[in-house]
Amino acid sequence: MTQSIRLGADIGGTFTDIALEVGDRIHSTKVLTNYTAPEQAILDGMEVVLAEAGLGYADLEILIHGTTLATNALIERRGAKVAFVTTEGFRDVIEMRTESRFDQYDLNLKLPTPLVPREDRFPVAGRIGAQGQELAALDEATLVALAQTIAKGGYGAIAVGFMHSYMNGAHEVRAREILATTGLPISISSEVSPQMREFERFNTVCANAYVRPQMADYLGRFQVRLKEKGATCPVFMIHSGGGLISVETASEFPVRLVESGPAGGAIFAADVAQRFGLEKVVSYDMGGTTAKICLIEDFAPKTARTFEVARTTRFAKGSGMPISIPVIEMIEIGAGGGSIAWVDAMGRIQTGPESAGSEPGPACYQRGGNRPAITDADLILSKLDPDNFAGGAIKLSTEKAAAAVGAHVGDRLKLSAQSAAFGICEVVDENMANAARVHAVENGKNISDNMMIAFGGAAPLHAARLCEKLGIDRCLVPPGAGVGSAIGFLKAPFGYESLASRIIGMSSFDPASVNALVAGLKDTAKGFVAQGSAGAVYCETVAFMRYRGQGWEIPVPLPDRPFTAEDANLIRDGFRSAYARYFGRAIDGLDGVGGSGLEIEIVTISVKAADQRPAPAPVTLTTGRSTAAAPMSRPVFDPATGQDQITGIIERSALAFGARVPGPVVVVERETSTVVTSPFDVVMQDDGSLLLIRKEVSK
Repeated sequence: MTQSIRLGADIGGTFTDIALEVGDRIHSTKVLTNYTAPEQAILDGMEVVLAEAGLGYADLEILIHGTTLATNALIERRGAKVAFVTTEGFRDVIEMRTESRFDQYDLNLKLPTPLVPREDRFPVAGRIGAQGQELAALDEATLVALAQTIAKGGYGAIAVGFMHSYMNGAHEVRAREILATTGLPISISSEVSPQMREFERFNTVCANAYVRPQMADYLGRFQVRLKEKGATCPVFMIHSGGGLISVETASEFPVRLVESGPAGGAIFAADVAQRFGLEKVVSYDMGGTTAKICLIEDFAPKTARTFEVARTTRFAKGSGMPISIPVIEMIEIGAGGGSIAWVDAMGRIQTGPESAGSEPGPACYQRGGNRPAITDADLILSKLDPDNFAGGAIKLSTEKAAAAVGAHVGDRLKLSAQSAAFGICEVVDENMANAARVHAVENGKNISDNMMIAFGGAAPLHAARLCEKLGIDRCLVPPGAGVGSAIGFLKAPFGYESLASRIIGMSSFDPASVNALVAGLKDTAKGFVAQGSAGAVYCETVAFMRYRGQGWEIPVPLPDRPFTAEDANLIRDGFRSAYARYFGRAIDGLDGVGGSGLEIEIVTISVKAADQRPAPAPVTLTTGRSTAAAPMSRPVFDPATGQDQITGIIERSALAFGARVPGPVVVVERETSTVVTSPFDVVMQDDGSLLLIRKEVSK
């Protein structure tokens, strides 16, 4: 029987993770990210795993790639010079935003500056109405002259965003035809984000244009380098919603890649949850630059239609740039292994969001960094083996770590290097715990009801302590946790989500027009899926609904079949049930029945198409069949006692199924280490996962 050979590659801010799947076996490695040539890090990692598997580039059947390059370009403002063409009178929408203040009492409120300065925004006469009708013809003469201005202005891309183009994109399409004479890549909002709310839509199309030249250049260069190595396999990208799309689609809509790496991690955690039959899970992904936390229910990550990047205030909604695309919903903070620790003016230890990255990296990497990072603190506390980090590929210096922590934190607070390191780790752990609590509360959930699934190079080092703070009793660390996102890429379906905003009142529900709209969305979504999969495709339809006059909508699942007039009541009841789940109860007298009260209305309809993925083989969770002892030990700092404690050291590969090792213990492997604190034991599962379980919990 022929084995499938698939490779996942995830470029992160510090490490590039590679996972090669050969049949049911995974070969993986981590290499430092190369900022000047990101594709080189992938090729370096591929050399390692292919050699380990005894294969060549020509043997690969498919390559799935995710990257933070688009995100970093937006955060660091390293994109193209964009010309933004918009409706006359709406030139300043992306600067005025929604005029809401996320902190109304802060007189020095700081918001991200627009991606496109005012002098690069060009208004054009012409107007589409809120129902999609043409109110004023497009001024084509101005566009012809504007094309000449832009061609001479040193621009790298064009974004077009007209009012109400989500209802009728004809003016944007015509503008693209006229501006095509510039030879620049053109993004239009009716294709990038056909949703109502002009600020979010305009900002999203500007972001797409901003990163498009850079991403197209990188993806083209990467494909050429692969072919030079002898690879003939197709390359697909994972998008922010957790599905796979072609490189061509990714090059045209690179804004869909903004959360591609974290999306792979959420899919990895969902696959583990399905394997063990866990319906309530919180995934915890801590890499070198950021930490991501996501709620997973019924084996699927929660999704949203919009998210923010480059927030100026941590955890504060409204302080960042909104990107209006389908995305796996998670909270992300600057708390990775490379996050810099520092002391603020009030003498408090702070961590992140600035990261040492891979260049120069934490001080212990011995690559020129002299500022303390979380990895330096972990090393001082003996959570890491300096001679066996990243499989021995990177030798760590405890002396340099202690010097950096002492100089920048310890000396200022009159603490020893070890005490300062403990303070750093406690602060970052508490920041992550707060992020998890905020995310759970925003979704109306109790975080302690979930099992944690921890992955990423740094997460297993901090997971047990995080569980202590959150009151979580059980945590799974799957095999391959150090490269979890890359493995998640291999589990992702070919999928795409199409959306359209239409105001549809339930009292005037027209099944024929709704069926036509849904059919068009299905055709679009299935068309993207067909680029990579010839298998069976399933569709999921969701309506985003509200009481008329409300400012936001809630998702309501719809049946995947043609609608009839009788379905108005079905959809209305579905909305009431969903509203009650979110807010405790539906509001009686506001359903517009009989012409009284407020109307219930659909605002946006989404159709998600994906190919069928085989379900993972089920695994039964065990709490231990026998007690095992660690063969080695070393002193590791214990947070409970505030001092070093002799701690067992054991290789993950040496643990047999059902073996239970009492904490404290450190389970080591090539890509990460799992620190089991004294309140926990660790149990080896049948699939190679590690279960951290509180000592007093028997089930």
